[in-house]
Amino acid sequence: MSKIQRAILSVTDKSGLVDFARKLAEFGVELVSTGGTARLLRESGVAVKDISELTGFPEMLDGRVKTLHPKVHGGILHRRENSSHRAAVAEHGIPAIDMVVVNLYAFEKTAAKPGVRFEELIENIDIGGPSMIRSAAKNFQDVAVVTSPADYGAIAEEMARSGGALSLSMETKWRLAQKAFATTAAYDSAIASTLEQVGNDFELRPASGIPGHLFPQNLRLSFRKVMDLRYGENPHQKAAMYADGSGAGVANARQSQGKELSYNNIVDLQAAWDLAQEFEEPVCAIIKHTNPCGTATGKTLAEAYVRALECDPVSAFGGVIGVNRVVDAAAAREMAKLFLEVIAAPAFDDGAKAAFASKKNLRLVEVPAGQQNWVLKNISGGILVQDADLHTLAEGDLKVVSKRAPTPEEKRALLFAWKVCKHVKSNAILYARDGQTVGVGAGQMSRVDSCKLGAMRAQLPLKGTVAASDAFFPFPDGVEEIAKAGATAIIQPGGSVRDQEAIDAADRLGLAMVFTGVRHFRH
Repeated sequence: MSKIQRAILSVTDKSGLVDFARKLAEFGVELVSTGGTARLLRESGVAVKDISELTGFPEMLDGRVKTLHPKVHGGILHRRENSSHRAAVAEHGIPAIDMVVVNLYAFEKTAAKPGVRFEELIENIDIGGPSMIRSAAKNFQDVAVVTSPADYGAIAEEMARSGGALSLSMETKWRLAQKAFATTAAYDSAIASTLEQVGNDFELRPASGIPGHLFPQNLRLSFRKVMDLRYGENPHQKAAMYADGSGAGVANARQSQGKELSYNNIVDLQAAWDLAQEFEEPVCAIIKHTNPCGTATGKTLAEAYVRALECDPVSAFGGVIGVNRVVDAAAAREMAKLFLEVIAAPAFDDGAKAAFASKKNLRLVEVPAGQQNWVLKNISGGILVQDADLHTLAEGDLKVVSKRAPTPEEKRALLFAWKVCKHVKSNAILYARDGQTVGVGAGQMSRVDSCKLGAMRAQLPLKGTVAASDAFFPFPDGVEEIAKAGATAIIQPGGSVRDQEAIDAADRLGLAMVFTGVRHFRH
């Protein structure tokens, strides 16, 4: 185990760095650093040499060239037990570098910024960092490579335990090298995948928006493990959650209270969050087994929650809630009356946190804004990839096909129902009035059975509601069931060879019917 006498430090994520560097300095390790990292260490009272003092060459080209120098890579890469290597570095005055502490430019966070410019993307491609990491990891027998602030404490403790040897075990250095190669692989994958979304106009957009470039020929997926989960969908299954590095969405959410999230919690949380993002006005979506058992809008979040709960208070017990506003004290007091598993929101104010404080097991999750561009599904031997269903329907998109046009009130209810129905498992039929679900028929093999189930499960009056169907009616019997339930208008995609039969049934029963031309299957 070789003694660590000199370390090079160059990091973007500076969390924990000063304490770690101070500990290395106390051990007598000479510190060499670059740019902002060196400045931070000096301002914190830690003695450090500039990289230019080591190389005899200034940083140049706006920081593009700092560490790409033989005195850096020769100091890292030479094998200490190889006599010819030792002679070569001695001849050229190259001092040994025994530790490399490097993390990389935040490329993925830059790429996730709305409206990011191509030039900014390019300048956030780290060159020197990955080169030093790979050099150190290749020569892991002699050099410790540290790519994560999470490792600083354990490394300092192990060096302290080694006494005057100031060394790390081969097992530790090998573990660090494995992590280092995984880091550079993920970084390169993120760059390649992002740049495949840049067209000839050098504008970044989802790949599906680039003509002739729907999906990449080689799909590179790189995710960092966020946490191991207690188990998967069932207790006999193992599970973990991974994040894509964007810093957005459910995988990057911050939990401020409650028990550890389970696999099923997270799946339902995603469903709740997706539905809540459909609306601009305050909305509450209550999810059970990925289906909305109640969704409503309101003038306030508290009102939206109370109206959503009215739809199916029995199923809501033990549910997951998604909202699109900061949860305030008034909403929290209402929600705290019911046993809930998770509440997902952009944030919780102090009053809400106080109202939930006694509900120790309730998970409060703050989700950073961001949307999925692709949806992936496993199949044996591969995966299916599609772009996310982000279609939104405007009032002008509606095509009235019945003799009777919907009233303004019906039209508002139809548009609301359509947004919620999109998030119900197929076959899906949803009964609603303006801003409130009334009955949900989800996941049936027969569409007419979904019509019956939605009506059967309704806790609120069905008379005067509207109905949404995620796909066309293959027969008029579904329309007849909806009319029997008391609904007065239907929104559906259309597109069946028997569309006219469905329209004729609507006319015969006095219903208004509109087509959207868009289907929202959800399997």
